[in-house]
Amino acid sequence: MRQEDEDARLHVGPPADRAAGLKAVRLSLTNAVQEMGLRKTVRNLRTLNQHDGFDCMSCAWPDPQGHRHAAEFCENGAKAVSWEGTRDTAGPEFFAAHPIADLAGRTDHWLEKQGRLTHPMVRRDGGTHYEPISWSDAFELIGAHLNALGSPDEAAFYTSGRASNEAAFAYQLFSRAFGTNNLPDCSNMCHESTGSALMRTIGVGKGSVTLEDLHQADLIVVSGQNPGTNHPRMLTALEIAKRDGAKILAINPLPEAGLLRFDNPQKPRGLAGQGTALADKFLKIRSNGDLALWQAIGHLLLKKNVADTDFIESSTVGFEAWAAHLKDVDQEKIEAATGLTWAEIEEAADMLAGAKRIVHCWAMGITQHRNAVATIREFVNVALLQGMIGKPGAGLCPVRGHSNVQGDRSMGIWERPPAAFLDRIRDEFGFEPPREHGHDAVDTVKAFRDGRAKVFVALGGNFVGAMSDTDVTSAAMRNATLTVQISTKLNRSHVEAGHTALILPTLGRTEKDLTGGREQRITVEDSMSAVHASRGRSEPAGPLLRSEVDIICRMAAATLGERHAIPWGDFADDYEQIRERIGRVVPGCDDYAAKIRNGGFTMPHPPRDARKFPTPEGKAVFTVSPLEVMTVPPGRLVLQTLRSHDQFNTTIYGLDDRYRGIYAGRRVVFISRADLDELGFENGQIVDLVSEFSDAIERRANHFRLVEYDTPKGCVAAYYPETNPLVPLESQAEESGTPTSKWVIIRLIPMDSV
Repeated sequence: MRQEDEDARLHVGPPADRAAGLKAVRLSLTNAVQEMGLRKTVRNLRTLNQHDGFDCMSCAWPDPQGHRHAAEFCENGAKAVSWEGTRDTAGPEFFAAHPIADLAGRTDHWLEKQGRLTHPMVRRDGGTHYEPISWSDAFELIGAHLNALGSPDEAAFYTSGRASNEAAFAYQLFSRAFGTNNLPDCSNMCHESTGSALMRTIGVGKGSVTLEDLHQADLIVVSGQNPGTNHPRMLTALEIAKRDGAKILAINPLPEAGLLRFDNPQKPRGLAGQGTALADKFLKIRSNGDLALWQAIGHLLLKKNVADTDFIESSTVGFEAWAAHLKDVDQEKIEAATGLTWAEIEEAADMLAGAKRIVHCWAMGITQHRNAVATIREFVNVALLQGMIGKPGAGLCPVRGHSNVQGDRSMGIWERPPAAFLDRIRDEFGFEPPREHGHDAVDTVKAFRDGRAKVFVALGGNFVGAMSDTDVTSAAMRNATLTVQISTKLNRSHVEAGHTALILPTLGRTEKDLTGGREQRITVEDSMSAVHASRGRSEPAGPLLRSEVDIICRMAAATLGERHAIPWGDFADDYEQIRERIGRVVPGCDDYAAKIRNGGFTMPHPPRDARKFPTPEGKAVFTVSPLEVMTVPPGRLVLQTLRSHDQFNTTIYGLDDRYRGIYAGRRVVFISRADLDELGFENGQIVDLVSEFSDAIERRANHFRLVEYDTPKGCVAAYYPETNPLVPLESQAEESGTPTSKWVIIRLIPMDSV
């Protein structure tokens, strides 16, 4: 399908006021049977998120530690399994029929709908099509390109958050044995701001809660997050907390269905449409108003004398400076930044003041702003003020979007590795790893754009589709001498590829892995630091598929040969040997292999476990951030990018977003009635979007339909990756470097009305 065909079918209905329910069950099962057939549907869904089954690839929400429901998955988890388990395939005949120029003109949805990749494919320099290649020739080609580079830093090794811990560990080991820390990953685009903020304030770049803490909380704050679409199983945890008397404070520019009401499809009341109301208070905040809001809340809590003085004195530093900074606040400035009244902010502060156990949750609605790190530090300040870290039912809960993005980082996928981690690699494997920091995702694009990098290897994901500044990113990847995509399905990164390009088809999470002649299993780490095994049960989509671990180890062997005496062949044949090395290298993973054999474990977290804070000060740190009110020129709007309900990251399962009332299309802009009136546009009008970053930088995305929606005046929203072209590479969060996909200043250029 081409874009004009999608545009012609698009229609709009009323948004939903509740999430899940019977409709979610019906759509999940119907889609699964259509894609996989009845028998495979039963087998895959029955073992999804079960103790001896496979871990969902849809998000990183944790599984219950004890009893698990027979259907321990959500609608989007079922979609992810169906997407991977489809009976459709794209092999040599498909690529022979479709030149790359034709594929480049197709929509992202169409590309991924063609089915599972089944054969290694190569596009030779100057070629118009992908052609079959043998695995041995593919590995030889990779090794030849890498070894011909003038410097190891001319290569970059990207990682998606779907990769297993074993694959991630082997991948970072390969990169460092080759000689570079160029290990960009999807964290750079999403939760890097979280890690930067938490490392400085509590000494650990991960959340400090367990699933049981959410169940025990009496107040859960959900900021910049849409759990009904992005983490649907979280709704069950919110329902449990509500049942036991908790309140929920939701803070978001859009009133998302999943924060209004949850019809739990695993309960008769939910199937009958008599679900649970969730948010007790919803603050419809202006985009990027969160820093101002939380400074105002901190100011009000200080006046209410709710400080946990014993905790502050024994376990923190910096309180006096923070309290002095917030002694006086400019109410008018805060109201302008947030779009809220002072009375609304006082009501929110009262909810916090009256709670004894508070969990603060957030996602990319917070992390993808220029001042994201400062905002998250303000969450931490308020939590520290009330002693809400390291006690049951309380803590910090960044909700990760990709299934093993947190595990990848634990395994060493980071362009800025700590010296102690590199020391452990040196001591275990007998070589000196590189110490210079490598490229993150944005720097990687710049390096290929400028000709400073030549070989790009991607372990999963869709780098071109996920990155900001799509046109610049695409051109940068086309500038590479070699791109390598280790993938399950076709996506935009395969068609915006290097002079020579390889597609290496890999096993999916649902499939049996018999590498080395034995049944292998892999491990993952969820959002709450629990590590457990995952083992697929379905037959592979094709006989030529290889596991991620096997592909990485064979690439490494073809490139490094006998250098460093790393046993790549043994690692590929028996993942247990990788787990033994993880146990000796990765902090917190002592006896890793044995713990996995015994059912898994939770990674240590000193702030959560013992109120110990491994910061340079040895205590948790209150931080002071200047209040910044972002301003927008007249006639301009602030765009935030977001997912539809039929989407996971850049993977588009379908063209509907029933929770927002969008059907059969995606190129829409949600806009308030006040902005339509003020700017002179009509609901349904077609416009082009032009972003304005500086006098010298404008970006454009064409042909979007305006959809009147309940969103703050001055703030609009649209789906990515369609709007990623509007976010310049230069627009990044301070300290973390995350693209600012939630703060894009745009103007609307009118087209014909419809």
